[in-house]
Amino acid sequence: MTGREAGRKVRQMMKVSVEVRKGSAHFWVAVQAESIRRAVNLVRAKYQDAEIRVKFPIEPESFSIEGPAARAALVESDHPKEMSV
Repeated sequence: MTGREAGRKVRQMMKVSVEVRKGSAHFWVAVQAESIRRAVNLVRAKYQDAEIRVKFPIEPESFSIEGPAARAALVESDHPKEMSV
């Protein structure tokens, strides 16, 4: 969803936690994206051979993010060294 705020383009984004699991390695990644599907696809692209799951319930206060020049990205991760790419 896009709109205008003070003459600047504003994008509505969401922040979700995604679980990444590969073998015995297991960690969570915070992802900011336009949709849950896009968030999962971003994580899947980075960790191609891993099992990916969205953490539910999604916290309402961090779910919706609005701001100029917001973009989809992995925000933070607590992944172990053996899963680094």
